[in-house]
Amino acid sequence: MATSTLYTPSGLQVPAITATQMREVDRLAVEELGPNLYQMMENAGRNLAEFCRQALGDGWAEKRIVVCAATGGNGGGGICAAQHLANHGGGVTLVVADRAQLDGVPAEQLALFRHSGGRLTDVEQASALHADLIVDAVLGYSLNGAPHGVAAHLIGWMASTGAPIVSLDVPSGVDSSTGLAPGAFVNATTTMTLALPKQDLDGPAVGQPLLADIGVPRDVYRRIGVDVPQELFTEGCHVRLKPSVLDQNLGGISS
Repeated sequence: MATSTLYTPSGLQVPAITATQMREVDRLAVEELGPNLYQMMENAGRNLAEFCRQALGDGWAEKRIVVCAATGGNGGGGICAAQHLANHGGGVTLVVADRAQLDGVPAEQLALFRHSGGRLTDVEQASALHADLIVDAVLGYSLNGAPHGVAAHLIGWMASTGAPIVSLDVPSGVDSSTGLAPGAFVNATTTMTLALPKQDLDGPAVGQPLLADIGVPRDVYRRIGVDVPQELFTEGCHVRLKPSVLDQNLGGISS
């Protein structure tokens, strides 16, 4: 059962779910009802890229965008976003935590990115990069303890730049089921969470929360006992969220 509720600007209630529930959503979608993992990753990446374009506004293609991605599903969504941004003429640099560990769908996304015209660089070169916008796709909702190694290094670099950060699903280093950070973490300007918001998404590290549609059928949510408003995405593929019906200024890059 969902543990908390967020709202759209029009007042629709949007239930938040735990990491355990989200794993079951992923399992049901991939193994039984659809969409498959590639489709969900593509939807996530395309939505993230579109938001970045909107957030940067006119002349976005001349801005420096750095996408930091790890090797899991969250990283695959970030790589996909980098590919779409580069395909549309954006100045994108992709930093992948450990390319040798990429496999499956994230590896397929990297193969596509290599043909998009974007720049690919190693973590060791990240410190020399300058960014007008950073996409954080390092750690997702399955965080298990404090970040370490390359992930911790990337989190530290993102924090050091002072650039606005858009996190994918949850800010890297934040436990999606508690809202706590057991170690280094990202203070996001905006967090684009996927499918449904994660529990405790209203913490300060999240910045402005957005919810993005990745094509999960409503029957998947019904199977885990969660009711999702049919009208949730009638105005587009991502929607701003807030913790109460009362309109509040939550900051963020754009509304």
